[in-house]
Amino acid sequence: MSMNPQTLKPKFHLKAVTALAVCLGGSLAVAPSAHAESYAAFVKSLWEDAKAQGIKRSTFDAATRGLVADKRIDRLTKNQPEFARPIGRYITKRQQGPRVSPGLKLLPSLKGTMAGLDRRFGVDPTVVVAIWGMETVYGNYKGKSDIFQTLSTLAWKRYRGTFFKKEFIAAMKLMEVEGFGRGQFKGSWTGAIGQTQFLPTSYLEHAVDGDGDGRRDLWGSRPDALWSAANYLKNKGWVRGQPWGFPVRLPKGLTPHASTRPWQEWARAGVKPINGLTFPKSGTATLFFPAGVEGPAFLVTKNYSVIRSYNFADAYAVSVGLISDRFKGAPKLNLKWPEITPLLKSERIRMQKALEKKGYRVPNKIGRISHTMRMVIRDFQLEHGMVPDGHPDQAVLRRVLR
Repeated sequence: MSMNPQTLKPKFHLKAVTALAVCLGGSLAVAPSAHAESYAAFVKSLWEDAKAQGIKRSTFDAATRGLVADKRIDRLTKNQPEFARPIGRYITKRQQGPRVSPGLKLLPSLKGTMAGLDRRFGVDPTVVVAIWGMETVYGNYKGKSDIFQTLSTLAWKRYRGTFFKKEFIAAMKLMEVEGFGRGQFKGSWTGAIGQTQFLPTSYLEHAVDGDGDGRRDLWGSRPDALWSAANYLKNKGWVRGQPWGFPVRLPKGLTPHASTRPWQEWARAGVKPINGLTFPKSGTATLFFPAGVEGPAFLVTKNYSVIRSYNFADAYAVSVGLISDRFKGAPKLNLKWPEITPLLKSERIRMQKALEKKGYRVPNKIGRISHTMRMVIRDFQLEHGMVPDGHPDQAVLRRVLR
C-alpha cells in the first residue's frame, strides 16, 4: 500500500454484534418493506425510545439538532472488502506498509502499556496492537463521519432491524455518561468510534480508563483505547497463554480434515508452524483452511474466534493474527492464496437453508460461516466424498443444492 494519505485511510468495517463489530459475513440488506416514514419524522419518533432509556431531553436535542439523512449509506453498505474480494488479496495487502512497519516502530514505546495489558487482562498485547493498526492505522484515521447522522440513517433504513437504533440511543447515553460534547462524535460511517473503533454499546460495556484520569476517552487516550480493546477480548473469552493460531505446513499424506486435536497430537502427525514460532505444550487447535484446501493451512484456537468477534470476517481475523506474529519477531510470509471470490451472502444463506432441509444442524441461516458452520460443511463433505476442509465454496454450494 502506498504512503499517500488517501490510500492509507482505512475502509472501516461493519462490526459484528459485539463490542466492536457488526460485520455480517456479507453486505447489509434493507428490510423487505421500504421505510415509508420520512427521515425527519423517524428521528423525532426516537425521543420516546431515548426517554425510556433515561436520556435527558437536552441530550436528545443536542444529538439530533440539524440532522439530515446520509446519502452515502446505500452505496457504502454494498462495499465490504472483507467479503467482496478474494481473502488472500485482502490479507496480503494488510501485511504490507502502514499496518506493520509503523507498528514495529511503535513497539518500544508501548512496552509499559503492553506489560500492563498482559498482567491485568491476560490478553496477548501484540494482538491488541494489531487490532489498533487494523482499525485506525494506530490512531491516525479515526473517521470523520458524524455518527449521529450515520447511525440514525442506518436505523431509519432499518438495516439490521433495530440494531442501529439501539446504537443511536447508546451514543446519546455515552454523551451523558462521559460528558463528551456533540462535536466529539466523529467516527466511521457504521458508527464505530475511537482509536479501536468501538460501537457505542460496546463503549459503554467494555471501555476502561487506562490512563487513570477518570474518563474513558477512546479518541484521545492511547492507554484507554488499548486497555479497552484488551478488556473487550477478555470479556469475550480470551484464553490466557494460548496463541491465536499458526500458519502451518502439512505433511504429505495427511488428509486435510477440519478437526480439533491437542497441539502435541498435531505435532506428532508432522504438522509444523512455518513462521518460526513454537506450538504451545498444552491446549487444542483446529485445522482451518480460510481459502479452502488449495490455499494456506492454519491451526487456530478459541482465541481466533475471540478475534473474530471483533470483526466477523476470517480475512480480518487472519490479518490480525499474522500482524501480531510479526510483532513477536516472525518473518513476513509469502503465502500462496488462490484467486477465488468468496460466496455471496445470498449464496451462503441458500447453502445454509438447503443443509438444514437435508437434516443438518445449521447454527444460523443469516450467512455467517462460524466454526460450527464449518464443521457442518465438513460433515457434508465427508458424507459426499468431497475433501473435508470445511470451506464453503461453489463446489459445496452446487452439491448441497442438488
